[in-house]
Amino acid sequence: MSVRPWRDVYRRKSRQIHVGDVPVGGDAPITVQSMTNTLTTDAKATIEQIRRLEIAGADIVRVSCPDEGSSAALKEIVPEVTVPLVADIHFHYKRGIEAAENGAACLRINPGNIGGRDRVREVVKAARDNGCSIRIGVNAGSLERELLEKYGEPCPDAMVESALNHAKLLEDEDFFEFKISCKASDVFLSVAAYQQLAEACDHPLHLGITEAGGLRSGTVKSSVGLGMLLWSGIGDTVRVSLSTEPEEEVKVGFDILKSLGLRHRGVNVVSCPSCARQQFNVIETVKVLEERLAHISTPLTVSVIGCVVNGPGEATMTDIGFTGGGKGVHQVYVNGLPHHRLQDEDIVDHLVRMVEKKAEEIEAAKAESEAADRPVAAE
Repeated sequence: MSVRPWRDVYRRKSRQIHVGDVPVGGDAPITVQSMTNTLTTDAKATIEQIRRLEIAGADIVRVSCPDEGSSAALKEIVPEVTVPLVADIHFHYKRGIEAAENGAACLRINPGNIGGRDRVREVVKAARDNGCSIRIGVNAGSLERELLEKYGEPCPDAMVESALNHAKLLEDEDFFEFKISCKASDVFLSVAAYQQLAEACDHPLHLGITEAGGLRSGTVKSSVGLGMLLWSGIGDTVRVSLSTEPEEEVKVGFDILKSLGLRHRGVNVVSCPSCARQQFNVIETVKVLEERLAHISTPLTVSVIGCVVNGPGEATMTDIGFTGGGKGVHQVYVNGLPHHRLQDEDIVDHLVRMVEKKAEEIEAAKAESEAADRPVAAE
């Protein structure tokens, strides 16, 4: 029996679908999603929020379409943004048809709550005709009555049975361009349901701990639940559900993926918690530094350590390292090697300039490499 390398994360094999031009599942990168909280009928406010989510790095954005005005607003919203949009549909199957016709890239539906098979068939036809994918969204808080009667309470078996029943409705229409979510606010219930679902099908899975809470508590719950699943290879796209601004969901989603080495975007700051050995104010420096580097999307790692106990060691594993030294003289590392010392200069300004320069160099090298790989057109 072979031993699994300790830091490898193997992905569950799933079929691949597309949300607009974004692939989900298969060997595609794990995508990060969020959802608007504006009134979709307020197209201007919704467009502005989606653009902020795009800047934060969202790969996919969901908007709610509870009424005809909301699905109609997609005509105005879709052309003004670059990220593919998922229309959130409940109960009214016609909203799904309208959303597909008005530019949604994906429909989030629960086939069991939009009516009978005929209505599901109409929504599937609209999705197929308009190049739309579908997400089957199962939630522990809205399971079908017959399943609650059968199992007595929301449980992994009930959630997975619901998901597979809904999947069969789409498969019976010869429609396979769909993904599945199986969410609960309870971490253990969510994890167990997803683990069971991953064994039962090969459809791509949309991960989330639903209604996780505020920024701090919700981040902790989501990190624990999604971390367990992602580390075991389960999950193709994630949404972190937080009671805060949607951009924070995207940031937390990427941080979870970065911590597992599954996706890299932006600057990853490795920093110490500080102690009496620190040679500069680590906490304030890191706080301001992360704010000043938020605009950089190039994957980079920066270590900021207050003293020489762990500083040099951490710096060997980062693109840019900073270690506090005695008498206000600090050591700066580049690509793991000592580079220069810093004295009597603003630490944040200095590091920001270095990171921005490093990011520009990386992007320039990447562009040059891509240009060299392009086939030369025949004259």
